[in-house]
Amino acid sequence: MQTRRQDSGRCSTGKADRTITSLRNTFSTSNHACHTMNQIDLKSRAAIVTGGARGIGQAIATRLLQSGASVALWDRDEAALVAAKAELSALGPVHTAAVDLTDLAAVEKAAESTAAAFGRIDILVNNAGIAGTNSKTWEADPADWRRVIDINLNGPFYCCHAVIPHMLKGGYGRIVNIASIAGKEGNPNAAHYSASKAAVIALTKSLGKELATAGVVVNCVTPAVIETDILKQLTQQHIDYMLSKIPMNRFGQKEEAAALVAWLCSEDCSFTTGAVFDLSGGRATY
Repeated sequence: MQTRRQDSGRCSTGKADRTITSLRNTFSTSNHACHTMNQIDLKSRAAIVTGGARGIGQAIATRLLQSGASVALWDRDEAALVAAKAELSALGPVHTAAVDLTDLAAVEKAAESTAAAFGRIDILVNNAGIAGTNSKTWEADPADWRRVIDINLNGPFYCCHAVIPHMLKGGYGRIVNIASIAGKEGNPNAAHYSASKAAVIALTKSLGKELATAGVVVNCVTPAVIETDILKQLTQQHIDYMLSKIPMNRFGQKEEAAALVAWLCSEDCSFTTGAVFDLSGGRATY
């Protein structure tokens, strides 16, 4: 599929909408459209999804609920949590916790409330993250660097620190960290984001080794661009650039990310830990 390039200027919402619609149409008519969902068995499992009130996090929560799990949505946006719970509760038990993931005490409190609500914690999906502002490394605002590292790296560490003892008590656990292809390739003008996601990959590998004999497996996913409303904020030129790096010539869908995560959360994922799963439409080279 070819998209028209705009040599200058920020695209209007209408232009971005047309690009996104075109990409969605290409996806829906392909041989890989996700109209039929393979069943993953997560019955009796209790899951946490951080950043679960919207976007990829909500799609993951939806898939876990459809697979039989009870799901706790952790997010800092209380209004979004209320809306997400109202939408998802028809699929199964939903617990919510408004939590700042950069505050260890708040994360520990959320873990205790989730364990009390479900009686156990079996699954942790560390999905929450931010991109930060774009700039050259030597021109970057140190405060922005610290904020990205704090949310993208310290947040998953705090969640693991608070949740793993519950998994060890039950002798079972599945942890999935959402990293990024940027953590493997390094995106220009996004050193903080790239560094944080590279660190999440390393955290995954270390944790996987530490928990290898405990019944708890830890893996991560490294997506390229997943289609969300954030594309509406980008210029047509940047959208075209990102698309040009993906051999499948389309962006990923939230449902595709959720499908991979659901399998990684299942008992079928039993001899894989400390692994990195690319979700890049062929962009990844190693």
